[in-house]
Amino acid sequence: MNRDDPFDEFFDEIERMMNDMFNGNAEFHFEHNAGAPATSGGGDVHLDIHETGETLRVIADIPGVEKEHIDLQCDGQTLMLEASGSERTYSERISLPSRVDEHSAQATYNNGILEVTFDRVDNSTSIDI
Repeated sequence: MNRDDPFDEFFDEIERMMNDMFNGNAEFHFEHNAGAPATSGGGDVHLDIHETGETLRVIADIPGVEKEHIDLQCDGQTLMLEASGSERTYSERISLPSRVDEHSAQATYNNGILEVTFDRVDNSTSIDI
């Protein structure tokens, strides 16, 4: 988080209010300026990350890109997004708030909105003695 960004407190407060509104049944994370700026003709990718139960959902606004020109990779902790269109190129590395099963990923892209859904992985394990 960039402490020089005047919007950090604003997004923290929105996150807190959304989490309060859902009584802890969902966790909301708003990514503000989440990665490197687009390299030609665009701005940062606007990202929202939602956690509900056993699911983590990443929503990215990447207008001006054809579905065939989107490349996604995930290692369970980080989602890498590469996308390019005739006027924009996006390159984002998104640190996920919890570990996910990268093999469970499902993605859709409609009208410039990319949605990627993962099953969350329990961070603890049982140890037999």
